[in-house]
Amino acid sequence: MRATAVRRTALAAAVASLTLLATACSGSDSGAKGDGGASGGKDAASSKPATVKALTSAELEKVSLEQGDVVGHKISKTGPEDIAQPEDVTVDKKECEPIGFAFYGVKRGTPVGNAGRKVVQEPKKDESADPEDALAGLLDVTSSLVTLASYEGDGAAKSLAELRESAAKCATGGFTLTMKGSKQKVTKVTEEKATGGEEALAWRVQMGEGDAAAPFKLVSLRQGGTVATFFSFNLGKTGADSDFAQPAAVIDAQVKKLG
Repeated sequence: MRATAVRRTALAAAVASLTLLATACSGSDSGAKGDGGASGGKDAASSKPATVKALTSAELEKVSLEQGDVVGHKISKTGPEDIAQPEDVTVDKKECEPIGFAFYGVKRGTPVGNAGRKVVQEPKKDESADPEDALAGLLDVTSSLVTLASYEGDGAAKSLAELRESAAKCATGGFTLTMKGSKQKVTKVTEEKATGGEEALAWRVQMGEGDAAAPFKLVSLRQGGTVATFFSFNLGKTGADSDFAQPAAVIDAQVKKLG
């Protein structure tokens, strides 16, 4: 294997270890869909329901993704080690706290119920490929932490509005996240198109710079009083110019279950 490939592999593994998805190390689906704007779906103001029923954690479990819901993916419930607590994560800029918290599934506001899943794409195997290409194929998978939070009244709409404002303020200049003592510099937040639910937001989040940079994807959408958030990374993509697609199949499957 060439030295470049070794460095890329090591960088990817190092970045993954800084996230709560490191235990999932296999990936979710890629291939973005939709031509909607960053606030995809209906306009937030016009679509916000007058009253919504918040779902309990037990009810959210029933509408969360399960094994078999997304072809070619492994789906499992999150455990205590996968979802960070507010005291686990600190952000050096207060205005960047909402988006920083969203990466790790930290509760925001006062949700009535919560649920979480790890969604891991099964790598494609090509026995005819040479060893280096075969390794690249095994790494070129996307892992997603999917969290659901349900709110009373307009809590879900407010949650997305807060996230949108935080991302806008933190798009340039960067900020530093500290997760249980491990620091990671967010250097760029770039808005992307997203669709799904009644309102959807998406960003490409870059951590690190140059060859040490790695892209992440953050998608958050609202269906009624429930906010679904998808934080994804691809082990095979490192470097400031690297990118990968949003986990469209995973998002579509979750939106369908939220109905």
